[in-house]
Amino acid sequence: MNPDCRDMPPACFPTVQSKSDMNRKEIFSVISNRRLTARTMLLKVAGATGAITAPGQFVNIAVEGKYLRRPISLFDYDDDSITLLYDIVGDGTEWLATRRPGDPLDILTGLGNGFQPAPESRRPLLLGGGVGIAPMFALARRLRAEGKDITVVMGYNTAADVAAEKLFADEGFSTYVATVDGSRGTKGFVTDAIDANGLDGDYFYACGPLPMMRALCSALDLPGQLSLDQRMACGFGACMCCSLQTRSGDKRICKDGPIFFKEDLIWK
Repeated sequence: MNPDCRDMPPACFPTVQSKSDMNRKEIFSVISNRRLTARTMLLKVAGATGAITAPGQFVNIAVEGKYLRRPISLFDYDDDSITLLYDIVGDGTEWLATRRPGDPLDILTGLGNGFQPAPESRRPLLLGGGVGIAPMFALARRLRAEGKDITVVMGYNTAADVAAEKLFADEGFSTYVATVDGSRGTKGFVTDAIDANGLDGDYFYACGPLPMMRALCSALDLPGQLSLDQRMACGFGACMCCSLQTRSGDKRICKDGPIFFKEDLIWK
């Protein structure tokens, strides 16, 4: 998710929340908030997680002094805690990076629709660009529990940006890295790492910048699901600011997504 929507016009601002969305509002307590790279943080908070139903969903965090919440993908979750991987990209996330253990956070949970594991797939590729790797962690754990042979490929600009490789490797996942400048792993993009290492999955799940998602859909002759990283205002479908056209009609990325099947997307 792109957490900083600072330049949205007033017409896009949400004015109401449905009762069902308000019921997802919880006050969480920071457990830890540690820096992984110069701009990437790993935040763990304690609180009620019952509204979360699947990997790929996101939360929306209230930021002090800001009207709009910040949407951030779920990295991991259990019965009483949530872990978030996020980049510091603006005032809102800079404030979030200063939160310390015990600090409260006002969070809407269980937003969006999660990934739908493909039962026919046995060797899925999990692909992430930058902080877009975040929703792949909980998904990888779920797919492994289903007996799938998982391969994770993550792409960054440079070695200094590589934030999540160790987190996945420590969990025992087969992990590959691509960097645009070649300073770590395969030189190039996620697709280059797939080719260079002879990875031959039968399905893919991906999250990252829209140009990366477009390139993956073109380059991979595989079915798949994509989490679209898009600016959002309300985060629950009221403002229509993150709408896109699909083969099944107009959709809202925050409410109808952020997960979409490859074959349903229209790239212009």
